[in-house]
Amino acid sequence: MFDSVRAVWHLMQGSRALYGAAIAALVVASCFLYLAPLIPQAVIDGVLMPPDDQEPGFWVTAPLAAMGGPSFVSRHLWVPALVVLGLTAVAGAATYLRGRWAAQASEAIVRRLRDRVYDHMQHLPSRFFDTAQTGDLLQRCTSDVETIRVFLANQVVEIGRALIMFFVPLPLMIQIDARMTGVAVLLLPFIVGFSVIFFLRVRTVFEQADEAEGEMTTTIQENLTGIRVVRAFGRQAFEEGRFAERNADHRGKDYRLYQLMAVFWSISDLMTFAQHVLVVGAGVMWVSTGELSVGALFYFLTAVSMFMYPLRQMGRIVADLGKATVALGRLRRILDEPAEQAPVPLVPLSSSTGALALAGVTFRYAEGAEPALKDLTLRIEPRSTVAFVGASGSGKSTLVSLLLRLYDPDEGSVTLDGRDLRTIEQQELRRQLAVVMQQPFLYSKTLGANLKLGRSEATLEDVHHAARTADVHETIVAFDDGYDTEVGERGVTLSGGQRQRVALARALLQRPSVLILDDSLSAVDTATESAILERLRERRGQQTTILIAHRLSTVALADRIFVLDEGRLVQQGTHDELVARAGPYRRMWRLQTEPHAPSPLAEPPDRDARPERAVQEAR
Repeated sequence: MFDSVRAVWHLMQGSRALYGAAIAALVVASCFLYLAPLIPQAVIDGVLMPPDDQEPGFWVTAPLAAMGGPSFVSRHLWVPALVVLGLTAVAGAATYLRGRWAAQASEAIVRRLRDRVYDHMQHLPSRFFDTAQTGDLLQRCTSDVETIRVFLANQVVEIGRALIMFFVPLPLMIQIDARMTGVAVLLLPFIVGFSVIFFLRVRTVFEQADEAEGEMTTTIQENLTGIRVVRAFGRQAFEEGRFAERNADHRGKDYRLYQLMAVFWSISDLMTFAQHVLVVGAGVMWVSTGELSVGALFYFLTAVSMFMYPLRQMGRIVADLGKATVALGRLRRILDEPAEQAPVPLVPLSSSTGALALAGVTFRYAEGAEPALKDLTLRIEPRSTVAFVGASGSGKSTLVSLLLRLYDPDEGSVTLDGRDLRTIEQQELRRQLAVVMQQPFLYSKTLGANLKLGRSEATLEDVHHAARTADVHETIVAFDDGYDTEVGERGVTLSGGQRQRVALARALLQRPSVLILDDSLSAVDTATESAILERLRERRGQQTTILIAHRLSTVALADRIFVLDEGRLVQQGTHDELVARAGPYRRMWRLQTEPHAPSPLAEPPDRDARPERAVQEAR
């Protein structure tokens, strides 16, 4: 529990002064609230029912003297009522300030926390997102942050209120009657102890419920993202059953949490009622024997009612503390993940010629897994056009991920202009490289905003030129709103080919030193592909261009073609050289250009296509 308190205290850094002001306002409110019942007590014991055998105490004579004396008050009973109203008004104003300052402090803390978590996630390595569930991350950034906000806004100050509401009247109660004070606090240790036990139990249950909600959110997110696939395969009933299972699990754990809360409230209600019974019983007995005045009994009953409620709330406070620390722990697991960083000092990169080289690169997606790239060594000359071909799973897209430094190689190095990518700041590196994926991502914005994503200062003329190069300008201006057309989430209102061409124009507009096309023309027709490639040929010498494609017609005019097989470089050369040489490239070319060519599965493998000979030949 102390660790939880320390975590919350650390989180409050930067807003502790506002919380201090809120607690100060709370002290003022509490003092005036406890002064208010002194006025009725003084009127009862000094005016309406004065004891015959003893002099009234200080807490009777002083308030009456302040209001004009017993005789004046007896003739003007509206004066005590007005004083009580005034004291309550001051307490209300202080309570308002307490709530305002506490809300300002909590909202500032949560805003900083939310910004910090979101910013940190933007810089986490790709390996983190390979295993993380999107729905669970959303749950942490929304529901968990809201849990912390509710605790900071309501319960942090309530902790101070509970303590202040108890300790402020205690000296006064002891002066009025010490024995009665002992009776009034008799059950408080049991209530506080029960609250602590409840806190320890509810924390575990809340964490289970929170994780169950995260799994349910993940199921919803996956279903909505893949809704077209669900409908295409008629999987609605299956998805409904899967969601119902997650929903039932979440409901069961939430129900267990509410059961615990119900147990707490019922037992705390019983203990609170028992405390009032003790005060009434002891007070009536001592009033009947003349050892306690009626006004003093009235004050004790009022005071007990006032401090018992905040102390009874300690169960809710510690329960919310448990929830907040669980939520904070889930967020800290994100914040504790190491961000992308270079293991060696960074060097500036203001510009680049686009010369790339891989030396002995081996890479695995997970420890112990089969390498996706194996001892890969090659060089890409600056401002040249090269292509990578190979079967699915040969390592082409993995190579792109290493060039973008989404991952770092396990062995070997990748260099740009002779500098290891790990020594170049990621933002500077990615400004020099632009990639167009097979399934490009478009934001739910206008076409113009999507095109200017990598270069916000681009002029309208630059945008149009890039769109013409990507053969998408005429398509865009045909829309009713032209470049101001909203494309919908993930560009859903565009066809696959249109999305690819918009993504290509976006990459060209960035003016990178290295342009990577990762099977990015697979959704366009042959005529459009030829037009785009012709325009890209006109740009030769402006940047290094890397083509990754399954259609060999796309890569035929590359300066150099690299053939990958199971993560190894097995061939390299120009198109004419590779077609003339027996090997996997020639087999793929014949399969795509000769309609009746035998299947490569039926053709005996060429001896020079064996990995060991192919690697030697490539070198």
